[in-house]
Amino acid sequence: QLQLVESGGGLVQPGGSLRLSCVISGFAPQDYSIGWFLQAPAPGKEREWVSCLGSGDGNANYADSVKGRFTISRDNAVNTVYLQMASLKPEDTAVYYCAALAAPSCLRGGDPYQYDYWGQGTQVTVSS
Repeated sequence: QLQLVESGGGLVQPGGSLRLSCVISGFAPQDYSIGWFLQAPAPGKEREWVSCLGSGDGNANYADSVKGRFTISRDNAVNTVYLQMASLKPEDTAVYYCAALAAPSCLRGGDPYQYDYWGQGTQVTVSS
């Protein structure tokens, strides 16, 4: 059983930056790959994959929409995964969730149904 808690969201102007944190607690958190998803505010929008970091291979993957702007990283000493977001755009506005995948790599990381545990989400609003 794992618990994930996101923080770091807020209101930022276009072009600005934010760093989201995902603190993981529970049994053997280092064995889980961690992904980030977003859910935009439009009705009926499903969660979209943003990024994933493999626990075993250390590989980071990104959705095309955020590649070059977002960076995922992990500090196992404090059981925290970060999502550094730069050059933010209004279309990045969403609730951002971190999730834990019981696998050493992110080969299945784009599918939200593969994840075992989810955080409660943190709101990111990009607006002038």
